[in-house]
Parts: sequence; C-alpha cells; structure tokens
Amino acid sequence: MDVQDAGATVKYLIRDRDSRYTAAFDAVFHGEGIAIVKTGIRMPRMNAIMERWVRSCRAELLDRTLIVNRAHLLHALREYEAFYNEHRPHRTLNAAAPLRPLPQPIAEPDRIDHLDIRRCDRLGGILHEYQHAA
Repeated sequence: MDVQDAGATVKYLIRDRDSRYTAAFDAVFHGEGIAIVKTGIRMPRMNAIMERWVRSCRAELLDRTLIVNRAHLLHALREYEAFYNEHRPHRTLNAAAPLRPLPQPIAEPDRIDHLDIRRCDRLGGILHEYQHAA
C-alpha cells in the first residue's frame, strides 16, 4: 500500500455505503489494522463542507499553479490551508475567517479617511492577505 511506503499511519477509512465496496474490500483494510467508518444513510449534506473546501482550493490555488512535485504540492496546500483558516473572508461568518474574529467596525469618520491597508502576497502572489498597518 502506498500509505505505508510514505511512512504514514492510517487508523480509519471513511467511505460511503456504495455497493461496489464489498466485504473483501473491507477485509483488506481490516487486515492492515484500519477501521472502516461508513457515512450516514441518506445524508446528502454530509460531505458538503469538504467538497466546498476542495472546490475553493482548486479554483483559488490549484488551477493557477503549476505543481512540479509532491513537496511543492504539500507546501502549497499548507499555505492555502493557513490562508483559508486565518485570512480568507467567509460569507457564512460575515466576512471573518474561521480562526480570526471579525475586527471591530470603525465608528470614527476620521479613521476611515486615514486607513493604511497593507497587502501581503503568499505563494508568489497567487494569494493576497490584507491587513491594517500598525
């Protein structure tokens, strides 16, 4: 198995209840000490969050990047994950990021006229972070 060759340990395999996954398929993983976890029955929204992340990652990163090897791919995905969770605005969080709360609104009109916004590029300019200058 390629997973063992990579030096990674796998504890669980999450799969759906499709009929193509036979008992023999499960037995191979059980023999390696991997527990099979089946997704819920008739739960169409179960994968929605992960599918949305994959779509965002593809549109915002992978479709714009020429990946040259595995190390480059892992680096790009780590950078995108940090960007996604710490800086990228999310609609469902009212433009906040999951690991960063939304800043307090600016109530003083004088501060709005003197905003100093700085842009920090990630991954060679593919991803952009915007922050108030200190």
